[in-house]
Amino acid sequence: MNVLLSVSIALLTGLLMTRLFRKFKLPSVTAYLIAGVLIGPYFIGALGIENLGFVTEEEVSRLSLISQVALGFIAFSIGNEFRTKDLKAIGKQAFVIGIFQALTATLLVDLALYAVHLAMPDKLSLAQLITLGAIATATAPAATLMVVRQYKAKGPLTSLLLPIVALDDAVGLIVFAVSFGIAKTLVNGTIDLISIIVNPLLEIICSLLLGALMGWILTQLEKMFNSNTNRLNMTISFVFLTVALSTFTFELGPVHIGFSSLLVCMMFGTVFCNICPLSHDLMEASDRWTSPLFALFFVISGAELDLGVFADVAIIGIGIVYILFRCLGKYLGTFFSAKATRCEPQICKYLGITLFPQAGVALGMCTTAMQLGEQGNLIRNITLFAVLIYELFGPILTKMSLTAAGDIHPMPEEVKNRRQIKLAHAKKR
Repeated sequence: MNVLLSVSIALLTGLLMTRLFRKFKLPSVTAYLIAGVLIGPYFIGALGIENLGFVTEEEVSRLSLISQVALGFIAFSIGNEFRTKDLKAIGKQAFVIGIFQALTATLLVDLALYAVHLAMPDKLSLAQLITLGAIATATAPAATLMVVRQYKAKGPLTSLLLPIVALDDAVGLIVFAVSFGIAKTLVNGTIDLISIIVNPLLEIICSLLLGALMGWILTQLEKMFNSNTNRLNMTISFVFLTVALSTFTFELGPVHIGFSSLLVCMMFGTVFCNICPLSHDLMEASDRWTSPLFALFFVISGAELDLGVFADVAIIGIGIVYILFRCLGKYLGTFFSAKATRCEPQICKYLGITLFPQAGVALGMCTTAMQLGEQGNLIRNITLFAVLIYELFGPILTKMSLTAAGDIHPMPEEVKNRRQIKLAHAKKR
């Protein structure tokens, strides 16, 4: 009963907040996040009134299943952007930009934090700065996708953006695994090549294989049904199943075999959209079904943001350096690689800004970083601080960039006044 009440309050608060933010022409993602912060443990929840907000972090964590499923559908939708006919035109550009911007962000964050380490070696260790540099690669696919959907963004920049966001996570997993392996070596004094090389490669390969298999199986089962409703039900159930399967892990001696839920679901969506003739219609129907799920995801994400990180001046200082140099790395890496691949001027100028948001993948990485013991706490808090800033301002910057690039067009007056038009027709009847 409490869980259902929490879900309903979270969704209603988020929806009402979008009406307030509409006056300021801000993305719904930002409204959902702030709604989550307001009903979270640091605002209304701090009053201790049961069922009015999330009183404790444990209450928020009880809804983590919703976040896992939502991320699965987000990744599945992004995988739909990897259609073969589209990749022939932008595949090379997406591949080059996706890798280069991620590595540039890591390099600049590493160099900036190394300067901080030299100035304050007691505050930031080499292991911590290397790990934070790797976390800098990650971009938030959820916020980007929501802004694109809300404003129906369409154009050269949007076509290139979503594949890059997907590729970014694959690059991030590799960079993080190698960097974190080096960080553990610095802390423990032992070199583990299996953790640095073998495990991350196996995770990527196994994730892609599982996703491809699920996409093929779903396509075969779709043929058994003639009803679009049944096909949609089948698609939704398979996304649930894929998310569940991606949580399994196996140990073969020293080798750890696991899956990245994002990569699995992205590959699932990619294979499905390329081999199923009806995939386009099913994806559109699925998008409508997932709208409240995504809204809940962002409200819960807002409630999870830890505002306690503002109490530590050192975290704020290091966090600001991390944020600024990660943004600089994303922008410069994108700008120069887009120039090198002969992208249009508006892509060179604005694409990097749309890659600023950071959330779920980065938080997953900092959870792994907790294996460093006490040193992991600083990494977690800095990442939480950065995610708080990125999530609140990233969607706004993404919207502004897509608008400036010409991918978001002003809403026609008849669409704005759709409700009034329908009411007028109803009265005539």
